[in-house]
Amino acid sequence: MNTSTHEDLTRRPGAAKGGSDRAFGLVMAVAAAAYALWPLFEGETPWAWALAIAGALAALAFVRPGVLAPFNRAWTRFGLLLHRIVSPLVLGVLFFVTVTPTALIMRAFGKDPLRLRFEPGARTYWIERRPPGPEPETMRNQF
Repeated sequence: MNTSTHEDLTRRPGAAKGGSDRAFGLVMAVAAAAYALWPLFEGETPWAWALAIAGALAALAFVRPGVLAPFNRAWTRFGLLLHRIVSPLVLGVLFFVTVTPTALIMRAFGKDPLRLRFEPGARTYWIERRPPGPEPETMRNQF
């Protein structure tokens, strides 16, 4: 194990641990109840079949949560599959919709906020501070 950082990088990618069966049952019961009560917002009667499913899920979660284990595992696998598909898509869209146009606009206006442009005649790339920063003695016990 690499001890030079505080990170534990030895775990396998995708080795996600699912939640408990009881928590899964309760979350699904709340979701089913919310779905069942949604028609109330439009002045209609709630869906009894969805309320029955919510009640059954809540009862199973409290009485026999082990019955929900296969459904919990399937839901976790479904979430991992969605993560593998959606995460790269969302990050790609965010990058190409926000970062790329910003970079192109900044280049068009000649901006270089990180001062990465090569200057052949420069003696140094250090940035002089005027006035200079705090004295080194003030930085003794930072943490």
